[in-house]
Formats: sequence, structure tokens, C-alpha cells
Amino acid sequence: MILPIVRRTLSSAPLSGDLHPVLERIYRGRNVQSMDELEHGLKSLLHFNQLKDMEKASALLAEAVTARKKVVIVGDFDADGATSTSVCLLALKMMGHPHVDYLVPNRFDFGYGLSTPIVDIAAQHQAEILITVDNGIACHDGVAHAKALGMTVIVTDHHLPGETLPPADAIVNPNQPGCTFPSPHIAGVGVAFYLMLACRSQLQSRGWFEQAGIAPPNLATLLDIVAVGTVADVVRLDRNNRILVHQGLQRIRAGQCRPGIKALVEVAGRELAHLTSTDLGFVIGPRLNAAGRLDDMALGIACLTEDDPMQARMMAAELDALNQERRSIEQGMKEEAQKVLDSLTLSDGDMPPALVVYKEDFHQGVIGIVAGRIKEKYHRPTLAFAHQDDHTLKGSARSIPGVHIRDVLDEVNTRYPGVIEKFGGHAMAAGVSLPVAKLAQFTDALNTVTARHLALCDGDAVLYSDGELGREELSLPFARTLRSAGPFGQGFEAPLFDGVFTLVTQRIVGEKHLKLVLLHDDGEEVDAIAFNIDTNAWPDMQARRVRIAYRLDVNVFRGNETVQLLVEQIEKDE
Repeated sequence: MILPIVRRTLSSAPLSGDLHPVLERIYRGRNVQSMDELEHGLKSLLHFNQLKDMEKASALLAEAVTARKKVVIVGDFDADGATSTSVCLLALKMMGHPHVDYLVPNRFDFGYGLSTPIVDIAAQHQAEILITVDNGIACHDGVAHAKALGMTVIVTDHHLPGETLPPADAIVNPNQPGCTFPSPHIAGVGVAFYLMLACRSQLQSRGWFEQAGIAPPNLATLLDIVAVGTVADVVRLDRNNRILVHQGLQRIRAGQCRPGIKALVEVAGRELAHLTSTDLGFVIGPRLNAAGRLDDMALGIACLTEDDPMQARMMAAELDALNQERRSIEQGMKEEAQKVLDSLTLSDGDMPPALVVYKEDFHQGVIGIVAGRIKEKYHRPTLAFAHQDDHTLKGSARSIPGVHIRDVLDEVNTRYPGVIEKFGGHAMAAGVSLPVAKLAQFTDALNTVTARHLALCDGDAVLYSDGELGREELSLPFARTLRSAGPFGQGFEAPLFDGVFTLVTQRIVGEKHLKLVLLHDDGEEVDAIAFNIDTNAWPDMQARRVRIAYRLDVNVFRGNETVQLLVEQIEKDE
């Protein structure tokens, strides 16, 4: 699908005469109003005391540390959950607390979140303090069960709450009613990191570190993990999240990161010094997620928390192998999903408001990825379903800008009671469970509700461009400058440019990547590559001039750096 290219609208006020004109254009196109918004120092980080219930939560946790109570962390089985769990484990140990353990529900046996069976396992671990990370806000039964067993429960989460809150002793969630934290888009790992900062402050005020004979730990050393989880969870990179990611990325580039992160970068064939925020999501994130999707996220947590580089390298290699297996399963599921779409929704060319794909043999560990790939291709909210058991389907939803998928599911649940068993999530991603027999009814209800939401937004897919680059910008110095201009990510998108070039050479490399040499109108040749190209359309030996949308990249090969254009879209310029 060839999408229209639309130049970004610039905010009205110029930012600074010292900025490169293209950088000025990029920042104003993302509605940056002042240079202060680009300040990434830790002194600009929002304070933990701005989060509702933080004082109560940190006091309870500090008391657990000083009284040597057993703390059990209950995480989630994705990269945000793994990084959240790792941050809490490492921070509590750095603060002198040896009695800390964790549990991550296996998605195939327990499902998501703090369930009553998981609480029973925590009880077997003699948990006195139970902390949820990246989950808990919708786990009413689990929290109530833990309270009934005498545990103190601290919920840390960032997902949107339902009409009521669970009966926890303290809830730290920027999206709960009454919380005015200015960064509601913070990831679960960010919330967990803030709790650790607040706990350290509580312990300092109580003189704990002097009593324990240890120095107050520098928790900024954990920002490499925070950066990975923040980007991998695809939360909006508002100013506060950009600070967290920038600080963590700087540590990774300098080699001052956890051995596990270094090992994950190395097994992916990347170099620490050249890593970008995008790499955190597309290189490290999938390898961590592969553990939770196909096996047990304990492997991902063990990799992140391992101190021995050799052991970390072995774990990273295992995660890389799982990611390769995940890719193979995903490819097969995508092909099957395409067959379903072709037969059910696309035969008459009339695209429904939402796309629902389901096969009996779909693997529930990768349905989210499949939903995301289909959403990107057709620009429609998409749900992919797999069997949770013989009676229940588990679905993963991915949405498009303007359609808040959790709100859509909430409306379906309200208007069509009894169809959905449970749901939760964000604006762009959500999960849902429903009886097998209700799938057809759910699909009809989903399309009815989604149609109304689509009508209220601009449903047309476009590529937003930061304009053209001149010959002087298609250079290694400017590409390096651009690489350092972020961090970029969800809600603060990486720069995308467009232009017309003369096609010099074209050839397929790998199985379906198009390698190009392009000639700029100013007379400069530049290398380019388009990944996963439609090999039925390209190479096209009739094409002489092409219009492309691209990202400017630094390609590193055997220690040599060259400019390369990463082509997002290519079409003949007639």
C-alpha cells in the first residue's frame, strides 16, 4: 500500500538560532515549544513525590527493608515486566535487603497479572510484602486474596484502571483517579524505578544506610534497564520518558550497562557505541520478550540481573535462539492470518472497521506481534486470537492513532454484556479474553463500536515527513548529528524524510531486501536499502526515478561508517 506523504506542520515559534535548520524543523514538527523541553539531564526528571500514594508505598517498603521482611515481586511476562522486576530486585539488594524474590506468571499456565494461584505460590515463598510491577491495577481478586493471607500489597502499574481499584495497601499508578503526575505515559519500569528512588529516600531519612554500614546506592546505574523497558513497551516518549531513555542510552553507549544488556546487543551483532533508542525496542526488546512468549520470562530477568559476563552471554544466546524460533512461528501465523483475511474480509474489497484473525493452532505467545504486523499493513485496529484453553480464547489487540482500543473494548463490554470475560490495556494495545462460542458475536460488536470511533478520527493512513534533505545533509557528519538528536520513539517519532532520486542500481539481497544506489539531484550518490520489499514489484528495471520516504542512518560495517538511507516507502516517479 502506497501511502500519501504529508509534511509535518511546524509549531509557530522558532526555537534557537544555534540549532541546525533541519533539527529545528524536526523539533518544531513534534510540537517542541522551547529548548528546555530538550534538556535531558537528571535534574529535569519529575520528582517521585508527585505520584499519588508514593509516600505510603515507599514507607511500607522501607519498613520491610529495615525489619528484614520477605518481599516478593510479581511481574509481567513482557519486556516491561522483566525490566520492572529486575530494577526492583537489583535496587533492593543495593539497599541492603537480602530477603527478596520474584514470581512471573507463565502466560500458558496462569495468564496475566496477580491471580489467586500466583498469590498462593507467593505464600509458599513466605511473602510478607507483595509488590506488583507492570500489573495489579485490575487484579481485584488476587489483591484481596493476598490481603486475606496477611500480606501487605503494594501495586505499581501504569495500565488504565477500571471503575474500581483493588484493595491494596498502596497503589502507585499515574493513571489512577486523583493522581496528577505530569507524565501519565510512563512505563511500568519507570513507575518501579520511581518507587525505588522513594524507598531510598525513606531509608536515608531513617539512617538505615549508616546502620547497615553501606553507602546510599546510585540508582541511576539502573537507568540502562529502565531505558530498555520504556522503549520496548512503546509508551509515548514525553519529556520525562525521553530523559529516562536518554540517560540509560548514554550509559549503554559508554559500556556502563548491565552485562546482560551488553550480551544481548552483542548476540544481535550490534555495537554498544552506535546503539540508538530504536535499537532498544527492535534489538533488545524482542529477545527479552521471546522468553515470555515461548518459555519463561525468568530467563530474561536472570539475564538482566546476572553479574557474570560469561553467564550473561550464555543466557543472551539462549534468548536469541528463542527469538529466532519466535520469528519462525510468527511468519507461519502471518501467512495463515493473511489467508483468513483474504477469505473473510478482503474478497469484496470492503475493509471492515476492525480486523479479527483466529486459527485453532495460533500460538498465544506471538498473537500480539501478528496483530501488530496486520495493523501496520492495513491500517485498521486488529485483534488476533489463540486458545487459552478448550473454552476460552485469548486475544491481543493493536490499534491505530485516534482509536483508543481499551476504550473500544470497554464500550463493547458495556453495550454487549456477557461477550467479554476480561480485558485491559492502553490506547494502542490491549488484551481480551472471551468464550470460544462468543467470537462471532464479539467480532460483530467490535466492528459496530469501532466504526463509530473511526468516524470520529482521521482514519486515513499517511506518512508524516520532515521534508527533504539537501546534499550537505546526506553526509556522515549530519547523520551522526541526527543520531544524537533523540531519543526518538512512540509519540516523538524518529525523523522521516522524502525526496525524488535517480535510480542508479537495484538488486535483491537476502531473501527480500532491496539494495539501492541513488543519485541526488545535486549530484551525490548514496546507498539505500528497503527491507522486506514486495519482490513482485521490485526490482523494477523500468524505473528511472523514484520517490522515497526514508530515514537517514549510519551503517557500520567492519568498523567503517557510511551513510545509508533506510527506505520506508518507494514508488516510481512518473
